[in-house]
Amino acid sequence: MTLVAIKAGPYHFTARLEEDLAPVTAARFKAMLPYEEKVIHVRWSGEGVWIPMGDQPYDLPWENPTRHPAPGEFIFYPGGYSETEILLAYGGVAFASKLGPLAGIHFMTVVEGKENLAALGKKTLWEGAQSISFALKD
Repeated sequence: MTLVAIKAGPYHFTARLEEDLAPVTAARFKAMLPYEEKVIHVRWSGEGVWIPMGDQPYDLPWENPTRHPAPGEFIFYPGGYSETEILLAYGGVAFASKLGPLAGIHFMTVVEGKENLAALGKKTLWEGAQSISFALKD
């Protein structure tokens, strides 16, 4: 089991890569580590934060897709109808874009620090973009 250490704003989380459910996407994300970016609050989807990744699509299979990630679930949208992105749900999410409903690949799940997800979401909503970093956990 591969664990990822995440620092988002002032909060720390540990997440599990879903290597059995989304092996190709998990391996692709693992190859990106360490990864640093900023999260902003979602526009269309509800209670989530996301990392916009531009218009470059990723060639990933539709493994473990969902439109409704649970709090603590990360989904990867590889591009196509909307821009490429990674989304973290902190509450109720119905993943969508200005073009309508979308599905993303559930590839990682927070296993430690879930109690701080809502605080991260609210901080991002009211204070703006927050730094986020991902690294393999020792």
